[in-house]
Amino acid sequence: MNVRRLIPAAAATAVTALGLGTLSACANDSAGAAQTDKFDVVASFYPMTFLAERIGGSHVHVTNLTSPGQEPHDLELSPRQIVRLQESDAVLYLKGLQPSVDDAVAQSGLRTRVDAASLTSLEKHGTEVGGHAAEHASGERGEEGGKDPHVWLDPVKYAEVAKGVGAAFEKADPDHAADYRKNTAALVKQLDDLNTRFRDGLAGTRTTVFITTHAAFGYLAERYGLTEEAINGLDPESEPSAARVRDLEKLARADGVSTVFYETLVSDETAKTVARDAHLKTDVLDPIEGITDKSRGRNYFSVQEANLKALRTALGTK
Repeated sequence: MNVRRLIPAAAATAVTALGLGTLSACANDSAGAAQTDKFDVVASFYPMTFLAERIGGSHVHVTNLTSPGQEPHDLELSPRQIVRLQESDAVLYLKGLQPSVDDAVAQSGLRTRVDAASLTSLEKHGTEVGGHAAEHASGERGEEGGKDPHVWLDPVKYAEVAKGVGAAFEKADPDHAADYRKNTAALVKQLDDLNTRFRDGLAGTRTTVFITTHAAFGYLAERYGLTEEAINGLDPESEPSAARVRDLEKLARADGVSTVFYETLVSDETAKTVARDAHLKTDVLDPIEGITDKSRGRNYFSVQEANLKALRTALGTK
């Protein structure tokens, strides 16, 4: 279905500099698939890819710019990926999460640019989200807070994004609008059901406080009346201060925290160090930024079910 578009001068220059031999060597690049006769969507990372595939169904060809196992915050687009984006029919991304994607989209001539961040409301989150545990702070909590992009971890917000994506697909590819509408409704129903399972499953827990390495679960915490205390802020690679670690040890004792959660795409050393010093257990709480062999499930829904199980165990369900 694709119509070849003009490539910005910067991207074209970069591609020319690579030469044909280099482009041939990149044939397996995740964003280097050939054009197809389908509605061609480039998605910035897994949560956007999942939406595009579920809503688009058999009518779309989806290319994920972020390879499995790659930390999406660190993505730097190759010249070939920039060209691939330019040649697509639509791009689905989340502005503010991946600066290199934001830049490429801003320079593109695409008519269909779907920014998931514009389809729901974003909030400012720091290392503490959800409320009552703030009394344990040393005073530096939340200073690094910014607009939190991790909306997909809240099934309600993710459903809002899904509705917006479906509407954008309907407008851009009207020949298949009825199917996009049907697929969107089915996906939203599944997300509504997931929301119910989280709401019921996290009601009446022994504690409502959980510790993570990466402040990715703020929206989820707020949705279900929990408090996320993150070792790091929104940047999963940042290092905590000694004062922050002392705060977490104090908080764990005061609120009966049993577990420090870590994730699969970044090192677990910080989580293990904090857990060891505070005599806590460790477990995985997956921000679902990518699916790999280490993921506790093969798609968004199965990993979210694993997250719910891990939270219920850590928080002490009654």
